[in-house]
Amino acid sequence: MTDQVDPIDVAVSVGRVLDRLGILHTIGGSLASSFAGEPRSTVDIDFIAAFDESQIPGLVSALSADFYVNDEALKRAVRDRTSSNLIHHATQLKVDLFVAGGTPLDEQQLRRRQAVALGPGRTIHVHPPEDILLQKLRWYLISRGASDRQWRDVLGIIRVQGSRLDRDYLMANAPLLDVTDLLARALSEAGRSGPGFE
Repeated sequence: MTDQVDPIDVAVSVGRVLDRLGILHTIGGSLASSFAGEPRSTVDIDFIAAFDESQIPGLVSALSADFYVNDEALKRAVRDRTSSNLIHHATQLKVDLFVAGGTPLDEQQLRRRQAVALGPGRTIHVHPPEDILLQKLRWYLISRGASDRQWRDVLGIIRVQGSRLDRDYLMANAPLLDVTDLLARALSEAGRSGPGFE
């Protein structure tokens, strides 16, 4: 019988391994947007992690008891600055490990990551609201507007964060991902184009 494991538990376990190996990381995707915006269920967990090929044997050794992990796929991800999947044995939950350097904002996202305390001995690091918003806009752009979930996540972050969002950071970094027009549209659609965003 498959054990019921919360995605956050899986994220905590992967984060602990990365911490133990000295690999700087941050969580993006729907899990991070649930902390910054409106919570929703997720079918996978997205990590950005700054690791190189020399650290792969340690990763495989530390993760293989609980996850399916492919060392050759990890090596390709490092070479190409892309991602590789981990599959949690107990739940089949997918964890995407994105190698830092795949987008212009990865280094900033790692520097700006925020710790979320979930209880004694349970901490995860996530993108701050501005970075997850920009990441979601990028995925929406890549999908050519086909992903309604990404757009709903974007609007949820704007509505929940409101004037707390760092407008200067958003406007300065949106061009790096070619999402300036999408950002303006999202701010307007979310009803936040007034005070705090003008």
